[in-house]
Amino acid sequence: MLSPAPPADSATHRPGFREFVVLMAGLMALNALAIDAMVPALPAIGRALGAATDNQRQLVISMYMLGFGTTQLIYGPLADRYGRRPVLIVSLILYIAGAIACGLAASFTLLLVSRLGQGAAAASTRVLVVSIIRDRFEGAAMARLMSLVFLVFLLIPMLAPSFGQLTLLIAPWRWIFLGLAIFAAAMLAWAAVRLPETLHPEYRRPLSLRAILGGARETLTNRQSLGYTLAFTLMMGALIGYINSIQQIVFDVFRAPATIAIVFAAVAGPMAVTSYLNSRLVERVGTRRLAHTGLVLFTLVAALHLGIDRIGESLWIFVALQGVNMACFGLASANFGALAIQPLGHVAGTASSVQGTIGTIVGALLGIAIGQSFDGTLLPLETGFVLLGAAALVIVFAAERGRLFGRDSHFSARQ
Repeated sequence: MLSPAPPADSATHRPGFREFVVLMAGLMALNALAIDAMVPALPAIGRALGAATDNQRQLVISMYMLGFGTTQLIYGPLADRYGRRPVLIVSLILYIAGAIACGLAASFTLLLVSRLGQGAAAASTRVLVVSIIRDRFEGAAMARLMSLVFLVFLLIPMLAPSFGQLTLLIAPWRWIFLGLAIFAAAMLAWAAVRLPETLHPEYRRPLSLRAILGGARETLTNRQSLGYTLAFTLMMGALIGYINSIQQIVFDVFRAPATIAIVFAAVAGPMAVTSYLNSRLVERVGTRRLAHTGLVLFTLVAALHLGIDRIGESLWIFVALQGVNMACFGLASANFGALAIQPLGHVAGTASSVQGTIGTIVGALLGIAIGQSFDGTLLPLETGFVLLGAAALVIVFAAERGRLFGRDSHFSARQ
């Protein structure tokens, strides 16, 4: 049983701004690394454990994502009751155990079960990082911080495939999971030593069904929260569809397996650039204006890419267009998260878990649908991007009552 942790959120105990950003990004990176490092290893895992088809091997990623989505509803209420710090520490220990279990799995079924458990443990990072940031910041300042966290976080997709590929050069694929366990152990030690409790005492909520349902109801009935949660969900579906499909696209469509790490880095790089630009501009331009601009451009570029693909494209044209598309994704997604949680600071843990559960489970299912539709061409991926972007645009339009590109009403930080 977890015991409530006393708040230690004083200026003398908390990490400085830069350390705080890197620590939050590192915790988020546990999730990205567990996904993206698998991509180069999928063929080797399939051969070793008897996964017959490429689409079947995608389940190594998909099962992790489903586990990641199913437990977020648990972490939020626990964090609102006992505090952010004890829940984080316990979940990181479970993540390490899940990574070790994956590395020792003797069959494909056992690997999938272990991946489900690893994802379930990693779900805490999404809920708690958003909650911790919301505990300390709000408004455009929160969006700026989330952009900086997202910037560091995006370095992982650029490096993770290289980590996976380099590991395969010197060791079996099981060592990738050992690397995940070591990284998680380092983050556990860092958080245990340097991260104070950030939950404000007045926001501590009882762990009761009534309190949980009340927080969930407020999250789902707040127009801004629901609208931006659904928009973020659709964008997540596009991202997961890309992650599920990219190995087969590079290997089977363009027949260039040696370039997989370079392709990952080239596509992720523009996302990092727009996340940095967002952190510099959001307090001057406004969260809404940047989020809406990113979404509109994402949809238009996806439509352009679909049209060019019908004519024919090379690998590097694909990388260029996909990179621009993901740059627009980076501009929109961090701001969507900030806008969704903004009105719910008093129930941040529960709200973050509800929003994260919807975004992850539905996003994973949409991404699975795109990945499983792979037919040897780019058509399923690009069509999915267009449809999901257009649907997100309609939802945001409705959430804002038809007023896009408006300025934010206030910018403040809780220091």
